[in-house]
Amino acid sequence: MTNAPPIFLGLNGIQGAGKTTLVSALYKTLTSPPHNLPTVVLSIDDLYLPHSAQKSLAQSQPTNPLIQHRGQPSTHDIPLGKDIFSQLFSRQQNIRIPFYDKSAHSGQGDRTDPEAWEVVNKEGEPPVEVVIFEGWCVGFRSLSDEELVQKWEAAKAARIFDGEAYHGRLAALELEHVSFVNEALRQYDALTDYFGALVHIDAVDTLFVYDWRLEQERKLRKEKGTGMKDKQVIEFVNGYYPAYELYTDVLRKGIFHQTGKQLRLVVNKQRRVEEVEIQ
Repeated sequence: MTNAPPIFLGLNGIQGAGKTTLVSALYKTLTSPPHNLPTVVLSIDDLYLPHSAQKSLAQSQPTNPLIQHRGQPSTHDIPLGKDIFSQLFSRQQNIRIPFYDKSAHSGQGDRTDPEAWEVVNKEGEPPVEVVIFEGWCVGFRSLSDEELVQKWEAAKAARIFDGEAYHGRLAALELEHVSFVNEALRQYDALTDYFGALVHIDAVDTLFVYDWRLEQERKLRKEKGTGMKDKQVIEFVNGYYPAYELYTDVLRKGIFHQTGKQLRLVVNKQRRVEEVEIQ
């Protein structure tokens, strides 16, 4: 081991595409022989605002549907993420890794007690060498004001001219609501800029996310008797989908200045890889 900082690997995956499966496989591979690399996985979901802060955010803009529940950029505690990344980068000891309980407050969710968080870099143990940061919006870069307006106006035009053939959600939103999220996303660069590499699980069609989420919830209902109904699933995905419309193209072009640091895996509806691209 050296005194060099750990490697930060970003992992973005459209919901339901197999992100969790890949993260588990990566973790097992990295921590097993012959690599034996101390690795920590942090989900962007575990950086969600505490319940009280999320409630205050929603109340501050009651007409903005994008922030009435957790999910979109602006609903994460970026200062907390920056603090954790900084501690990991400088190899500090006894770093607490947050955990968010999505079942708290009847499914609205809340941050758990820090005393219950996982602790890494304990005294006498080898420090973390690989940090995997995963999530549906990990690696998203904000758009310029001009780019944002162009995409929003294009969505509005598509809804008018394509009619029922338009399946997006961006056109249903007010520009000020989208702008709020885009502005908040600028803060996320403080985390993204730590990445030494990024894996992007893309889909042939981002609309697959609806069927994948429906599939997951139906399986959950069958196995455990609990889970969202189909209508709830669609409404849930609707809240996320505008971000896919806005920022997927940015990821597809590559988020690094240098080439060779981003791996794009394009999966079909059966989650089988159809295309591999190194960017």
